Amino acid sequence: MDKLKKLEEKYKNIPIPENLDAVVEASLKKNRKRQMPKWFLGMTAAAALFIASLNMSPTMAKALGELPVLGDVVHVLTFVHYEKQEDTYSANIDVPLISGNSDAINALNEKYAKEGKALYEQFEKEMEGMQQVEGGHLGVDSGYIVATDTEKLLSIGRYVVNTVGSSSTVMQYDTIDKQKEIVLTLPSLFKDDSYISIISDYITEKMQEEMLATNQEKVYWVKGAGLADEDLVDTFTSIRPEQNFYITAKNKLVIVFDKYEVAPGYMGVIEFEIPTELIKDTRMNDEYIQ
Repeated sequence: MDKLKKLEEKYKNIPIPENLDAVVEASLKKNRKRQMPKWFLGMTAAAALFIASLNMSPTMAKALGELPVLGDVVHVLTFVHYEKQEDTYSANIDVPLISGNSDAINALNEKYAKEGKALYEQFEKEMEGMQQVEGGHLGVDSGYIVATDTEKLLSIGRYVVNTVGSSSTVMQYDTIDKQKEIVLTLPSLFKDDSYISIISDYITEKMQEEMLATNQEKVYWVKGAGLADEDLVDTFTSIRPEQNFYITAKNKLVIVFDKYEVAPGYMGVIEFEIPTELIKDTRMNDEYIQ
């Protein structure tokens, strides 16, 4: 922990250079053992030009010096930071980059870069539209967390919090086998689609139990829960085949729902850890879920 704190302080003291494009590209090449894909070099130049008119942040410096390694093969850093603070408008967007040499990881990085840029452009468009009328409050905060970091697995969660009057939160996880450099999907963890009904039934039962145990301080939109407005909301019946998930450091499967997806907003992002005993027979193997 002391080492990480020292690294963090070191990052904060790194100045933003004038030749941003050249430094970012050099840093990325230094930490990759082969040539970057053409899309990424182009994105580097675009990001440098795009950020030039923005208010710089020390977060960007994390991509310019030594990088904290999260594993022997795969590590993650902040590739680019978009920031804007103007009156009642605020944007803070961190775009992650995962180091690795596979097509799967390159595709993931391309998605991150495109989505981060698109998110900021959408913010600017909405801000300009609000400024042309009566104004208002608009905010977007996006970044990432490392939920799991073991010798085998890296689970990275990217969040987007949009604020226009009230707020909404989207959390998207990606779980990577760092040794094979592949991105895991929920269907790839199971022999067939029987996991959908098994997990859905378990979550439905847990929702009902939690509501009963807390005297409905916790509320889920689930059938049979006695909701007065049950006909007015989409009640939860089943997870999606590609439902949002991550795998913990103890190799447990966690199913994730966005804010407002299965419960009122005050419940926030919802997570359910699935007992391995429940799904052990439908697992593809015990390599990831144990």
